[in-house]
Amino acid sequence: MNVPANLKYTKDHEWIKAEGSNAIIGVTDFAQGQLGDVVFIEIETQGETLAKEEVFGTIEAVKTVSDMFMPVAGEILEVNPKLLDSPDVVNKDPYGDGWMVKIKMTDAAQLNELLTPEQYKELINE
Repeated sequence: MNVPANLKYTKDHEWIKAEGSNAIIGVTDFAQGQLGDVVFIEIETQGETLAKEEVFGTIEAVKTVSDMFMPVAGEILEVNPKLLDSPDVVNKDPYGDGWMVKIKMTDAAQLNELLTPEQYKELINE
């Protein structure tokens, strides 16, 4: 299971990579593996400012539909355009081309409340 060391994680299996006051959010390798083949992603929150743990979109796989939650509060600046035509990119490259949204964080201190890679590995190995 791939858990990059340069990211922070949520208990709901999202990852976040901070870049100054902005950040990129996606779903983890574990999450896409549990979901199976991703067939559709719906994110209609671009331009909105959402609270930590608020739903920013849904990810639909052959087996199920799951909500995706904000790891930290912020404004959705951009939705990954590749997801419209190729939602399966999430299965192929969840930490690269399969990212979900770019945000401007409204409280970067919330990053400290997220799981480290080691803590996330413990969570998924329970």
